[in-house]
Amino acid sequence: MQYVGHQAPNPTLATLIEFGPEPADFLETTFDDLESGRDYQPKYSTLWLNVHGLENHELLKLIGKRFKLHPLVLEDILNTQQRPKVEQYGEYLFITARLVSVDEEGQLGSEQVSIIVGRGFVLTFQEKPTGTFAAIRETLRSSESQIRKLGPDYLVYSLLDKLVDRYFLVLEQLGERSESLDEAINASPSPEQMSEVQDLRRGLQYIKRSLWPMREVLNTLQRDDADFFHSETQLYLRDAYDHTVQLIETVESLREVAAGLQEMYLSLQSQRLNEQMRMLTVITTIFMPLTLIAGIYGMNFDNMPELHWAGGYYAVLGLMGAIAIMLSLFFWLRRWV
Repeated sequence: MQYVGHQAPNPTLATLIEFGPEPADFLETTFDDLESGRDYQPKYSTLWLNVHGLENHELLKLIGKRFKLHPLVLEDILNTQQRPKVEQYGEYLFITARLVSVDEEGQLGSEQVSIIVGRGFVLTFQEKPTGTFAAIRETLRSSESQIRKLGPDYLVYSLLDKLVDRYFLVLEQLGERSESLDEAINASPSPEQMSEVQDLRRGLQYIKRSLWPMREVLNTLQRDDADFFHSETQLYLRDAYDHTVQLIETVESLREVAAGLQEMYLSLQSQRLNEQMRMLTVITTIFMPLTLIAGIYGMNFDNMPELHWAGGYYAVLGLMGAIAIMLSLFFWLRRWV
């Protein structure tokens, strides 16, 4: 097995949460090496093992052996460039999804989250610790937690719902960026803004490519024919599915906004170029008759009577000035300058 991804592999840390039907049935344990988890025996009926960091392949193999995971599943966990999908392997379902985020520099990124759900257990694998599921862990610590009452299938829904919610946060940030770009382009368009618009369009296209298969994953789970999800949980999955439909519509709307920003930038640049060309045309038009007059009196003929006229120089300058003033006034009245 070999890790395949865009990020440097992080040290592997496994957190095991066990819970049962009674309020006191709860236990949280952390494993950071192979030996500490090799002989561990769960104490309660339902468990959630979250693994972040895919560096320790031996620990991943041990997990695969303990839960009888197919070798192809382990390969897909380590190959973090998978599209969101759901596959059934006998007694468990294997789900891959994308966790999207925007860093401090505004760059869009994502990582793969692999989820395995079986009878009484849920396994999750992340490339790095992100804190995305911290709220779910905190909820599980409460004896009144709905997740503890409804079981592992509702836990899987909660995990997927968190991933879907992250899309809302990211799209909100991208929407704010598009508004800022709109104001900046209207104020003073620049090539850097055009580059940002292109980045925005690429980011929205990437999110769209992630959301479409994510929608199909949720659609498949809500129609679960293998009874991994209870009917009550399927209602929640349907709600998450509706959220993905809403997200896709939001993405399409933002893509139209981004396309409009690009068109507006090009239009403003074209308008600016037209204004510059008009100004150059006005200047050229004013100087054409002046150049003609200067060219005529610059010819080297012997017989040019005006050359011997004492006031000829001043008369020509006056004529040229009058022409320039009249043409400037004409263009000003036509609002060309």
